[in-house]
Amino acid sequence: MRKKIFALGFFDGVHLGHQALLTACEILAREENAAVAAITFDRHPQSLFMGNPPALLNSASDRALLLRQFGVEHIECMPVTEKVMSTDWETFLENLVEQGGTGFVCGDDFRFGHKGEGNAEKLAAFCRERGLPCVIIPEQTMDGVRISSTHIRTLVENGEMEDAAKFLGHPHILSGEVVSGRQLGRTIGIPTANVLLPEGVVVPKLGVYACICVVDGRSYVAVTNVGSRPTVDGHQVRAESWLLDFSGDLYGKKITLQFYEFLRPEEKFPSLEALKAKIQQDGAKVQKIFGNL
Repeated sequence: MRKKIFALGFFDGVHLGHQALLTACEILAREENAAVAAITFDRHPQSLFMGNPPALLNSASDRALLLRQFGVEHIECMPVTEKVMSTDWETFLENLVEQGGTGFVCGDDFRFGHKGEGNAEKLAAFCRERGLPCVIIPEQTMDGVRISSTHIRTLVENGEMEDAAKFLGHPHILSGEVVSGRQLGRTIGIPTANVLLPEGVVVPKLGVYACICVVDGRSYVAVTNVGSRPTVDGHQVRAESWLLDFSGDLYGKKITLQFYEFLRPEEKFPSLEALKAKIQQDGAKVQKIFGNL
């Protein structure tokens, strides 16, 4: 079994604070000739105890995508179950040692194990007793503001994607499988790709955004409308994107949207022609923002 240095956290957003932790993990892994590994969870740990847990920046699959982009080779996505959440902190760490864990990195505010009784101090003591390396990363700030997933969620909810990207160190992303829509875009000669927002993921401010859409590893400039559509049991939020230089069928494909800039709120138009003219204006703005990608 290959040795692993485990980065411990939830890693929602994989922001600059998380990246500082992952960089330390990578350095330690090189020194120990070990793989970079990360622990995360399939949903918010509070979802077990709260009827309405905080919305997350990323789905579990998007979180894994970002972790891999930042050098993580092995991802342990743990299920949020009563059994897992009731594991005491020492047993939690011993289980990771059994999986090849030979060192650990975490933030100074990280809590783990049953009732959050494990902390950075206990982790350091655990490692000292076993002769394992351990790195504790202090709080990371930007412009006097603590870099946190909570703060970034608020920015995304307000459509402040440029500020969110500063704290994330990358654009806010959203991935999903393209589903069928109302075919309205096709009717006006502007075909769009519809993606439903994953359950439990933060909803960006409704409106139109300048995005980059990644399809099969290729990037396309896109105008994306995040909108809410009435359904039988509530409202369904979806991201509808016009990929300016793409031709082909996207149904059933997985796409990843990178949000760069909020352009305007949602609008109602008197006619399909007025809608088409506005979307074309949005397209011209987006091309100007991205230049020759």
